[in-house]
Amino acid sequence: MTTVLIADDQPMQRFGFRMLLESQDDMTVVGEAANGTEAVREAAAHHPDVVLMDIRMPGLDGIEATRRIVATGARTRVLIITTFDLDEYAYDGLRAGASGFLVKDAQPEELLAGVRAVAAGDAVVAPSLTRRLLDTYIHHLPPSPGAVAAEQDDPRLSALTEREREILTVIAQGWTNTEIAERLHLAESTVKTHVGRILAKTGTRDRVQAVILAYDTGLVKPA
Repeated sequence: MTTVLIADDQPMQRFGFRMLLESQDDMTVVGEAANGTEAVREAAAHHPDVVLMDIRMPGLDGIEATRRIVATGARTRVLIITTFDLDEYAYDGLRAGASGFLVKDAQPEELLAGVRAVAAGDAVVAPSLTRRLLDTYIHHLPPSPGAVAAEQDDPRLSALTEREREILTVIAQGWTNTEIAERLHLAESTVKTHVGRILAKTGTRDRVQAVILAYDTGLVKPA
């Protein structure tokens, strides 16, 4: 059973999400929050698998709430819900530690698939959309605290083998596992193993966070 916390300042939006999620045999809603402060508190109380997090909420917004939830080190993963698919705040949310984002007008099956994917530890944002999002906004956003000027100076990358560094580079360029396997002449199972090792060695939670690391450290430059 996947447990979900809904954080949105619109009561009708929360009601709609709850009705959809609880129509599924494998999902249950453990709480609701109308702002970021409540989201942080409810996440600490219920330890949900997934938080559906709105960005624009009164008081503490969804970005800071995401940052605080992720900082606890709990297993809870955050799925940002945004109004526009290229909303610059979505990038802030990913950088804060969210595992992906969806638009509010997504089809019900897309939302359900997104929740299941995030709960399973996968990223929700499609590789091509991740690349487009990062390329669009990375020029306009300040570097994250502790960002490293040169990728070779970052210890998170120094632990990677040459092959792992190569695969992280192409992941950040928007390649899927299938494309990596075909273009680098590897079995797809081998690619998945490499991706798992990359995440473990770099301390990134999922594929999206690995992409952000690649950009932040300078391993990949925006197009």
